[in-house]
Amino acid sequence: MTKLRLEGLVLFEPALFTDYRGAFFESFNQSVFESEIGASYKFVQDNHSISARGVLRGLHFQRQPKAQGKLVRVLAGEVFDVAVDIRPSLPTFGQWEAVVLSAENRRQLWIPPGFAHGFLALTEGVELLYKVTDYYSPADEGCIIWNDPAIAIEWPETGEIILSEKDKLGRHLADCVLA
Repeated sequence: MTKLRLEGLVLFEPALFTDYRGAFFESFNQSVFESEIGASYKFVQDNHSISARGVLRGLHFQRQPKAQGKLVRVLAGEVFDVAVDIRPSLPTFGQWEAVVLSAENRRQLWIPPGFAHGFLALTEGVELLYKVTDYYSPADEGCIIWNDPAIAIEWPETGEIILSEKDKLGRHLADCVLA
């Protein structure tokens, strides 16, 4: 477990046990999770996303009172996973942090409520699974444009960026109502 630069972000790296049969690792343990992040959350839904290389999803968030915490991991392929601090009361507002998550490294990123989240698929056939702490609420959803110059995320080069129509309409952070 590694606490990242932005307060609340935690990177989990599970212990892998291998032998002649294959491998085993514990992908989630509620008591270990709560002990490491220092808080208690109830996960209410698992989401599974499948993406081709170059697909960029995000930067998505839900406003209070329906803000979601997310525990993100990759089952197939590799992603550049990004969290942007959208907590206006903190000095890190608008700052971002990124990690590479892959099926090979088995890392998981905890993104607490108060962050926007997005990822770029670095390989074909990416399967990303994430647990969330609140149900999807269309009335509370928001999307920050992936290339907002005020945030200046340094996305890796993958060729063409593929966006959904909804993500193409993302707004600049300064135009998002976050309170």
